[in-house]
Amino acid sequence: MKRLFLSIALLPLASATHAAPIEGRWQNPKDSVIIDVAPCGGGSYCGKVSWASPKAKAGARKGGTERLVGMRLLTDLKPDGKGGWRGRAFLPKRNMHANAMIRPAGASAMIVKGCLLAQMICKEQRWTRAD
Repeated sequence: MKRLFLSIALLPLASATHAAPIEGRWQNPKDSVIIDVAPCGGGSYCGKVSWASPKAKAGARKGGTERLVGMRLLTDLKPDGKGGWRGRAFLPKRNMHANAMIRPAGASAMIVKGCLLAQMICKEQRWTRAD
């Protein structure tokens, strides 16, 4: 009986380590790209571009990415055990992949951080829900 009560008492602590939900539509801070984040197999999530401004499309083309809409910008996102997510990010303007870390910033925002060169060069953005 003591074990049952202890298990129930610790349940909120266990759920606190689960990652915040990231499924849905997200818009970058410049309002130039919207991605749809959804499960993509193996227990991971991916974010695919569903809309991009003409300027964002042109910037991607300059970097070597012909078709921005439909591209996966976020891949293999899995919970990091600290309430966030880890995976990979694609940088269309540079035609490069980077390590990605995502952490919640309230109910309708998330901080997306991409890092290159063993975490030496990083950029962080605040994305908001586009629902």
